[in-house]
Amino acid sequence: MDAQVISSEAKEMTISITETDIGILYIIQHELLKASNVDFAGVIIKHPLTNECWMRINSSTKPLSEVKKSTESSIKMAEEFKELFISKLG
Repeated sequence: MDAQVISSEAKEMTISITETDIGILYIIQHELLKASNVDFAGVIIKHPLTNECWMRINSSTKPLSEVKKSTESSIKMAEEFKELFISKLG
């Protein structure tokens, strides 16, 4: 996965992400939208042949810190699911 900031302002940020699965970005988007200070979080596939996705975040605080918190929360949730599946499947 490779991420580059396309545009960044005080309350808005657009990121280009390549070599990733859109499902991962949807999980991060879901976590972003749960945050009270995030007004908008959107993910699109820029073009199916280029494997490039864009994520846009509008927040009343710093968007990059919101992405960081949401990503950490997504990783924690994935680890909990992994432990649950391991415990149930042996």
